[in-house]
Amino acid sequence: MEGKETIYKLAYSFLKGMTSETVRKISDSGVSPEDFFGQTTRELVKRLDISNKALFESLPREEAVVRARKESELIDKHHIKAIFLLDDDYPKRLSAVEDAPIILYKLGETDLDNEQIASIVGTRRPTPYGVDFCGKLIKELSEYFPDIVITSGLAYGIDAIAHTKALECNVPTIAVVAHGLNMIYPAAHRDLARTILKKGGAILSEYPFGVKPFKANFLERNRIVAALSDVTVVVESAIKGGAMSTANFAFSYSRDVMALPGRISDENSEGCNLLIRKQKASLITGAADLIETTGWKIFNIKLSPQQRNLFPELEGENKIVYELLKFSREPLQADRLCSLSKIPVSRLMTILSELEFDGIIIRYPGNRYTIS
Repeated sequence: MEGKETIYKLAYSFLKGMTSETVRKISDSGVSPEDFFGQTTRELVKRLDISNKALFESLPREEAVVRARKESELIDKHHIKAIFLLDDDYPKRLSAVEDAPIILYKLGETDLDNEQIASIVGTRRPTPYGVDFCGKLIKELSEYFPDIVITSGLAYGIDAIAHTKALECNVPTIAVVAHGLNMIYPAAHRDLARTILKKGGAILSEYPFGVKPFKANFLERNRIVAALSDVTVVVESAIKGGAMSTANFAFSYSRDVMALPGRISDENSEGCNLLIRKQKASLITGAADLIETTGWKIFNIKLSPQQRNLFPELEGENKIVYELLKFSREPLQADRLCSLSKIPVSRLMTILSELEFDGIIIRYPGNRYTIS
């Protein structure tokens, strides 16, 4: 966006009551941003069938243009890019949701339409279990998809770990913040933010210059984290918290949601377990689960023997047993597998032993089995 066109597009976001739905309706009616802010109230009312007539009043529109002009000067000075909802470079995943921001402010050069984008969110006080899983998941994903982008919210805990692990694996990461891009919150993550930009990542916000990180902004921010991605992974969360709101946004947008299960006695796993129990999230134990859920295709990647075991090439009765375990929501006992597969018990036990030895399945006490 350049010049007057930039100012008029920015001005939409400064009009109280203006929504992305209304912006689209104005555009569909053949009214350009310049027309909207340049024509009289009578002319606009005649051209547009919009119930919120306050948007047409001359004074609010003039004030919005004044604010937009100041904003344009500030973002130019600080090399911030403003992406308008209807521009070609507005991220396609985000534009598909009804409550997409009218303006998205961006620092950095990451492709927001990258083929694979995953959001990873979670508690601000993770356990070693969550930290370890987060690191392993990103490492595995980066090996399958070297160009993957990891998105999170730059908060303490899992957010910061996700950004850091992505940087360690040399994949770009996007931080979506809840304030203007003239600052970084929390301040302790300023160095992390600088590194994100230095290594090809990006920092995004829907808030103009000078907006502080008010509490309500974080909830609004979470919808962008969810909408930018194909899948949202929740790594440890209490029943209430920002990660749960992100997961709920993703679910409402019909995006894939995955959650790391944990012990029922652990507060940090209560949210994840709830998402899985309510069938709002798929269970995740590693990259193979995510790839299976999203349907991402692996191209031109040479897998190690250990990685190939995540997608075993099985035949005959071995494949039947594996498929039964793969699509079961819980571990299956040997006698249940025998009933479902129609394989004689002696041969079934041999198959189970072979699959366990190859690391394809895991045996739990009570002769219960699941895929590894």
